[in-house]
Amino acid sequence: MSIFTSDKKLGFGTMRLPLLDSSKETSIDIDQACKMVDHFIEQGFTYFDTAWMYHGFESENAVKKILVDRYPREAYTLATKFHVGFVKNSEEKETVFQTQLKKTGVDYFDYYLIHDIERGNYAKYMEYDAFNWALDKKAKGLIKHLGFSFHSDAELLDKVLTEHPEMEFVQLQINYLDWESDNVQSRLCYEVACKHNVPVVVMEPVKGGSLVNVPDDVKAMFTDRSSKLSIPSWAIRFVASLDNVKMVLSGMSNMEQMIDNTSYMKEFKPLTAEEMELCKLAGKMISGEIKIPCTGCSYCTAGCPLEIAIPKLFALYNADGSDYEAAVGDGGRASDCVLCGQCEGICPQHLNVTKFLVDVAKKYE
Repeated sequence: MSIFTSDKKLGFGTMRLPLLDSSKETSIDIDQACKMVDHFIEQGFTYFDTAWMYHGFESENAVKKILVDRYPREAYTLATKFHVGFVKNSEEKETVFQTQLKKTGVDYFDYYLIHDIERGNYAKYMEYDAFNWALDKKAKGLIKHLGFSFHSDAELLDKVLTEHPEMEFVQLQINYLDWESDNVQSRLCYEVACKHNVPVVVMEPVKGGSLVNVPDDVKAMFTDRSSKLSIPSWAIRFVASLDNVKMVLSGMSNMEQMIDNTSYMKEFKPLTAEEMELCKLAGKMISGEIKIPCTGCSYCTAGCPLEIAIPKLFALYNADGSDYEAAVGDGGRASDCVLCGQCEGICPQHLNVTKFLVDVAKKYE
């Protein structure tokens, strides 16, 4: 029996909720988010995903307001995550977990993830005995299903799944742009999960918006195939069509995105083999267009000593935009970077952030 109780594959990711002030990621627009949650549930979807650090540590608080306080517990399933990069010692695991229960207002989590496993922090998770700690929470009924999210290569994924067969699911970054990527290894990681018979939850299906505003030739190719379907629908349906993918997370930021996503995922029809190949071709066409492969997760901003709006500066650079001062906002400029490396240590995409900030500074300053 599947651990995913809904037959609908779309999950509501709360990493990119609507904001009242676009320059402040903690200024979540609760009223608009409530309307989005209502529509999501009305269309029969139930899976919600949050994490300790999302929206400057405010996402879990928002989930309580927009979901938990407004719906009976059986109306939804909730996932959240523990990240070793945001604690100073092993004892803080328990503090984080108890705070997460309090912030979200639930008595248990349907899905709990050991978050962002990669080569740099896997050893730290083992040192902190995070897997056994989480298993104990599951034994006590505080976690229903236990898994982990992953940002590294297929070789390490095979090692983790071999050493931890108790993991019930894995969350992977999969999209048609990263399908054959040497860095992300979407296809190879997906194949490893299949080999271990571990179901997959997909994150970053549109790669932080990179597969929404695609080059004109790619847009024309998709539009010629179907003028009725949105461009991002191709990215989400591509990953949802993979047999071992059980849930696809979308970080929806407005009602327009919500209505679009639920419209084609409510009665989801997998892509044909020809359509899957079309998406892979699109990935090859786009790959040379993106200068900085940032997904806009904002993990890097929370600890930046100069409060540099790194994802916004990178988005401006990729789009060849001109309003640099608006992107900077109240934070530091790209040239203010002191090379502390905090951003690179926490970046799920393993980007050379400080080098890219130099590129931004050269172009705009």
